[in-house]
Amino acid sequence: MALGAAVPAIAAGRADPGAECPPGQSDCSVWDDDPGTPGGPGGGGDDGGGGDSGGGGGGKCQWNGRTVKCYDDLLGWFNNSDGCYYKLSSPQNEAPEGMQWYTRTCNGGDLGFQTEVLRDAPPPGFGTPPDPEELARRALAKITISAPRIAVAPRRSNGPGLVGLPVWMWGSSNHPRYFGPTRKASETDRGLTVEITATFGRIVWDMGNGRKVTCLGAGTPYRAGGKFAGRPSPDCGYASGYPKAGDYRVQATTYWKVTWSGGGQSGVIDLTRTTGTVPVRINELQVVAQ
Repeated sequence: MALGAAVPAIAAGRADPGAECPPGQSDCSVWDDDPGTPGGPGGGGDDGGGGDSGGGGGGKCQWNGRTVKCYDDLLGWFNNSDGCYYKLSSPQNEAPEGMQWYTRTCNGGDLGFQTEVLRDAPPPGFGTPPDPEELARRALAKITISAPRIAVAPRRSNGPGLVGLPVWMWGSSNHPRYFGPTRKASETDRGLTVEITATFGRIVWDMGNGRKVTCLGAGTPYRAGGKFAGRPSPDCGYASGYPKAGDYRVQATTYWKVTWSGGGQSGVIDLTRTTGTVPVRINELQVVAQ
């Protein structure tokens, strides 16, 4: 009897590997998954684990679905209820007793919509001190944390894998923006400085068949002539392999924890980045009897 090879065969022709990005994610890159030598095995962790979606947004001042500064040196303080900034007009024109003129800039700060309004009390949010968490999110917006480009072995573009054989997964670049270990930044407003540290935690791979695998780093690229060729990955893989033949799409999510401190306060922002998908084709192991 003859059994199939222990590592995926290389197809004579190249198929279109395909790619998809998660809906609503603004920083997803699409690429042709063809980085270097194809692979075949893996070992690593199992089960993904919770986590929160998150990003640089989510601040307390919002307009039309985007986060805006709660205070602007030119425009003043933001009022969430009407999407306008308010600043005491200078000089003050004549006004009834107990009332003041405010320069109102609406539409989330569009300078084309400035008007002078008379009020007997400051609008909501006016005069509030800097919010440390808002400064933390503004600091987070200064650094780039991106979804990594991912690679798997076997790759459909180079030939199918076989049922029950290990699969390797890795990030095709180990740049700090993808896998850390840490990234730092700070933001200052009206004398208050907030510092943040973003720490990479894990990457959770969705294998496209309901199974998830957790790895603590970028993983090891598969090399056909490497010392682990034909064996499970030393640090990131689906060791048991796919139990059924079929076409699968693999996707990964990185989990970061952003800690911040300043103004006598501190907190944590959970952050995730989700990759596009890459295809994997798995065939049945053929047994030929003579």
